[in-house]
Parts: sequence; structure tokens; C-alpha cells
Amino acid sequence: MNISGNPWIWVSALMSLAIFSFLYRDNPFYRFAEHVFVGVANGWAVTFYWHNVLAPSLFDPLFRQGQLYYIIPFAAGMLYFTRFIPRVSWLVRIPIGLYMGYYVGVSIPATIQAYIIKQVQGTILSAQNFQAWNAGNAGVVWSIILFIGVICTVSYFFFSREHKGVLGLSARVGIIFVMIGFGAAFGYTVMARISLLIGRLQFLLGPWLGIIE
Repeated sequence: MNISGNPWIWVSALMSLAIFSFLYRDNPFYRFAEHVFVGVANGWAVTFYWHNVLAPSLFDPLFRQGQLYYIIPFAAGMLYFTRFIPRVSWLVRIPIGLYMGYYVGVSIPATIQAYIIKQVQGTILSAQNFQAWNAGNAGVVWSIILFIGVICTVSYFFFSREHKGVLGLSARVGIIFVMIGFGAAFGYTVMARISLLIGRLQFLLGPWLGIIE
């Protein structure tokens, strides 16, 4: 065992143990580490956005370069602070409305392109899509399965008619594909969290305690 003498490794290790202590029950060590993490994260975020967003994109062009039209986004951003003044708190709706309108206007075309048009293109049974699976002749099988899965899943969410007959059969097949998708997503999430846990344990047993290399 070769315990590290680096004070920052000790701080990181003790904070990790404090967070792990929540597995037993809520306690002051966990709350302290939680508050430190939230405080440091917020401090880092404020510093990051100041030096990488606000200063180069707003304050420098407005106050140093004299580009006065930047006063419009500056004024809109300042309206967010009216939320703390009850008499004029309604003014905060202006920048929120501008942001939501811009976000929706930008995201809708991108979402349609990424999740609808690309999905339709990927579902079309073509030689190009057969080869896209990189699976040789099996690519044909996977493309057909994808086609059936998309059609059946869409039919499951078709509520204008009662799910009977052919529509009922396709809807039942569609819910199977939906559950497979949810299961895969959940499994991916669990694997990601387990990967984080393994990384933290490797840090505690390696750089901190020196048990493993």
C-alpha cells in the first residue's frame, strides 16, 4: 500500500467518501460535500460564462468597441433581474418570451430534420440502407426489422381508431419495440452510472491508497 501524500488527492477522496456515505443514510458529511459541489459548480459556471460568453460576446463589443446595437440584448438580459422587484416582475416575461420564441423557431426545423426526416430516410428499404448496417446480407434483415418496428410503433400511437384487427396486431407488436427501446435506454443509463462508480473506485484504490495501479 502506497498512500498518496498529495493533499488534493486526499480532498477528492474524502469528498467521494462523503458522497458515498449517503448509501447508509443522510448525514452531515454528505450534506457538506453536496453543498461544496453545488457551490463550486455554480462558481465555475459563473466564471465560465463571464469569460467565454458575456465578456467576449456582449460587454467587449458594447463598451469597448462601441457597437451600440448590442444594447438590445443587454437590456433584454437585464430584464431578468426585474423578477426580484415585485412591482415590475412582469417584465421578466419579455426576455423569457424572446428566448422561447427563438429557441422554438430554431429547434423545430432541426428536430424535424434529425428525428422525422432522417427516421423516414432510414426506414426506406433501399440498397444504401442495407449496406449502412455494415452487416453484409444480414443488413437486409435488420433493415426490414427496422421498417416493421417503425410502422408498428407509429400504429401503436394512432388513437383515432380502436386497436382491433390488423391495427390491434401492429399496435401489440409496436409496444414490444417500444419496451425494447426503453429497456435499451435504461440499460445504457445503468452502464454509464456503473462506469462512473468503477472510475471512482479505481481512483480510491489507485492514486489515493495505492492498492492497485
